[in-house]
Amino acid sequence: MTSDRQTTMHRRDGLRAATAIAAALANRHVLASGSASEAGKAEAERRHLEVLERYRPLWDGPTLEIGLLVYPGMFLQDLVGPLTMFEALMNRRIHLLWKTRDAVGPERPEHPGLPVMPTTRFEDCPERLDVLFVPGGVPGTLTMMEDRTVLGFLADRGARAGWVTSVCTGSLILGAAGLLRGYRATSHWVTVDVLRELGATPVRSRVVVDRNRMTGGGVTAGLDFGLDLVAKLRSPAYAKAVQLYLEYDPRPPFDAGRPERAPKETRRFMSEMFAGMVESTTAAARRAASSWPTGKG
Repeated sequence: MTSDRQTTMHRRDGLRAATAIAAALANRHVLASGSASEAGKAEAERRHLEVLERYRPLWDGPTLEIGLLVYPGMFLQDLVGPLTMFEALMNRRIHLLWKTRDAVGPERPEHPGLPVMPTTRFEDCPERLDVLFVPGGVPGTLTMMEDRTVLGFLADRGARAGWVTSVCTGSLILGAAGLLRGYRATSHWVTVDVLRELGATPVRSRVVVDRNRMTGGGVTAGLDFGLDLVAKLRSPAYAKAVQLYLEYDPRPPFDAGRPERAPKETRRFMSEMFAGMVESTTAAARRAASSWPTGKG
């Protein structure tokens, strides 16, 4: 049982971390705005550095190399949720990874979507990443599950990464690269059982951690996933500060976010609508598994 003293200490640590991140990020925005006078900017910079130094134990650590795969047809929220959490880390380098540095958008022109600019080509990616992350999205997941260049890159960097991670159907892409064999993992509730075809043990949970594999459920689970990973990369106190900075306090208007709680007709509608996707991802998973070298675990 947690003592009153421990509770007070935890609250104090959380408050300190919240103060650090709020002050540092607020001052960063002031410095970038260009609207303050030169004297004001100098003062803001001084305060920024002073606050960072004062709270260094809460945010400091080795520089983190974080690589996020971006690809045509991904679901933007799968990327943006975790990316928002990663950007709140003070000492990190973030790489948006793709084959080229050309904008990545919808897989098909008729599908609306915002383009994302990759920052780093596969060939320029650091050999060892602290975090390798793959978002989900349909139809892009199906294409990535059979893209030999993408799977080869993920297998190579994943073999050396500190954390191998995904959200939603991104776990199917990791699985197709052979990175989830023998691991517990999750995915979007519609496709979680497909993981079995890729040598993983499916778990119906919001976030699943198995050794250095962390996988998140569908779409919005990326926010929980991101906070969880920030806590492991830095500290729970700092993760709480990030949560408060982002005011992440979800209160959905309906209790239908999980199939076991959704109304029967809603569940039937979604299940029937995505039945074809389950069949397609299952077939793609079987093809991927059949291409793995025999004897490789």
